[in-house]
Amino acid sequence: MSQTEWTFLSNHGHVLVSLAIDPEARMRDIADAVGITERAVQQIVGDLVSQGYVAKEKVGRRNRYAVNRAEHFRHELEAGLTTGDFLDLVVRSSR
Repeated sequence: MSQTEWTFLSNHGHVLVSLAIDPEARMRDIADAVGITERAVQQIVGDLVSQGYVAKEKVGRRNRYAVNRAEHFRHELEAGLTTGDFLDLVVRSSR
């Protein structure tokens, strides 16, 4: 693996950021942005929903996602950090 092939965030982190940027994003669009398959995105979104990091709401034929900004990171090194703290650092506000 060359130095340009790895990133600081896992695919879970990338999907979380994608959902924070566009809560109505399609799995296909997230997969393209992250560089993984739609199936992998579906699994990751399922993980994020089941662990309380993201809420999913059905709106017509589409889904809308809401990131739980108060949820704390799971690893003890980052346990004092919330998803909101993290997203404030990595998502630029364009609103």
